[in-house]
Amino acid sequence: MAQKAKKQQRFTPKLKIKKGDKVVVIAGAYKDLDRSREVLEVIPDKNRAVVEDVNMAKKHTKPTQDNPGGINDVPMPIHISNLMLVDPKTGEPTRVGRKVVDGKLVRYSKKSGEIIK
Repeated sequence: MAQKAKKQQRFTPKLKIKKGDKVVVIAGAYKDLDRSREVLEVIPDKNRAVVEDVNMAKKHTKPTQDNPGGINDVPMPIHISNLMLVDPKTGEPTRVGRKVVDGKLVRYSKKSGEIIK
């Protein structure tokens, strides 16, 4: 029998969100435009990010010498399209652009023009 060929992606897109950024959830069950949260991890090959206190799930862990074990709340990944970066100047959700400053490509806020660190 012939095996199915794996679906091959052409490329992974450059994501506009990085670890440590402040984001707002703009769609889904955790939608709250007034509250900004921090990105804990970015998974570029799946276009997902782990955000603090969003998409929480119960994780059962066995006890070890370091960890007492039990049932813990763990944040699960959420799709990047449901997130929007927070403008560092105004604190509102904004789109992200890229431009060259001093020979380096930097991200900037489309609303205020402020460079995002």
